[in-house]
Amino acid sequence: MTKLEPKAESQRDEAEGPDGGWGWVLVGALFVSTSLVFGLMRSLGIFFVEFVQYFEESAQAISWISSTGLAAQQFFSPLGAALCNAYDARVVVMTGGCLAGLGLILASQATCLAHLYLTMGLISGFGWGLVFTPMVATVMAHFTRRRALALGLGFSSIGLSSFAFNPLFQLLVEMYAWRGALLILGGLSLNIVPCGALIRQRRRPKVAAKVDSESRSSCAAALHRVSSYLELSLLLERPYVTYTLAITLLNVGYFVPYFHLVAHSRQVGFSEYQAAFVMSAAGAADIFGRVVSGWFSDLGHFRLIHLMSVWTALAGVFIMLLPVSSLSGSYSALMAISLLYGLCSGALTSLVFAVIPMIVGVGRMMGALGLLQLIESSAGLLGTPLSGWLKDVTGSYVASFVVAGSFAILSTLTMASLPHFFSRTDPLAPDRRSLDDKDKGLQSELEQMNSLPSYTNQSGAE
Repeated sequence: MTKLEPKAESQRDEAEGPDGGWGWVLVGALFVSTSLVFGLMRSLGIFFVEFVQYFEESAQAISWISSTGLAAQQFFSPLGAALCNAYDARVVVMTGGCLAGLGLILASQATCLAHLYLTMGLISGFGWGLVFTPMVATVMAHFTRRRALALGLGFSSIGLSSFAFNPLFQLLVEMYAWRGALLILGGLSLNIVPCGALIRQRRRPKVAAKVDSESRSSCAAALHRVSSYLELSLLLERPYVTYTLAITLLNVGYFVPYFHLVAHSRQVGFSEYQAAFVMSAAGAADIFGRVVSGWFSDLGHFRLIHLMSVWTALAGVFIMLLPVSSLSGSYSALMAISLLYGLCSGALTSLVFAVIPMIVGVGRMMGALGLLQLIESSAGLLGTPLSGWLKDVTGSYVASFVVAGSFAILSTLTMASLPHFFSRTDPLAPDRRSLDDKDKGLQSELEQMNSLPSYTNQSGAE
């Protein structure tokens, strides 16, 4: 019995994660890699005017460069998760870093827009898709009680890098033109490679190990293996589908203020600098919200899904109040609501991924993250055009913000339909439940063995 208990305990530790240690080094790697993915993506608008002037193309045609990169990042996220399940997350992230840098380096030699679509859009986007999901899943696997705080610290780099990269990129364009600036950014993106090298190889998921032991000769076995790596079985489980639907609805309205708050502020009569400062203040509150939300969530006073629902509902309310606060022409009211919106929007992003292990377990977390990003990407691309259409129809952004906030409220109601949502304690995750079942079975088997007659002792006495 003493020999079997440590093994069961080690299985529990592996399912929960060591809750720190080398995980804090990986938080630093996540901090750097997310800044070089999403921070860089947010700051590529610096090159927008340069591309319009050089290639003499329409603004719409130039906009497809960043849209292609974002779509590629989200589309290839499930592939990155599957490759991590099949092979090693370290190799996948390092490969993604190489592709991200290679795409920008090749873009510096572009002679037409098609080259930029292929390099900055497809190649770099492919690399970003191989980086983000594995890095997030690796950090989450190293934490249990401090998981939300670790993600909040890692994601805080997105806001910080957005502030830092915009003036940096502008300086690089002025000094080296857009080709030299892209070449430097390609070299900067290669810093993702050492971030991936910090990942330590962990035991592969049991599903993948079981699939690899099966026969690979038949087509059915190959399809089953691919399905297991992608974790497609999650699409048949009600809790995961419900939560994915809730996050998808949230994404419809989540990005609307980032695109239209400045334009709305200008429309109601505020100056360019006042409008820009509103968005900057919301971004600063976003950074603060990510860290504070992660710290408070890990105290364990409330369930993560409950906190996620509260922050989502508050974000929806403040999105709807953004245009209302400015109707009276009060800049201080608009600033106050923007700060509250930024706080809530940052607070909920620390919990979006932290809730997933509670639903699917740590073992299937990688595939669950990839599928979530793939599904929610359609909503993110839908929300902004929908709000723009509402502005064209109504002549103002009031309807756009009200509808965007309504989607966040609808997301909260969808989360309330999760099984055991109103329970005060989290139900056991699938992997923990299977471990407990194995422990119970092992204990009953040992009790049966101990209750049998000791034939060996009797024969020895004879």
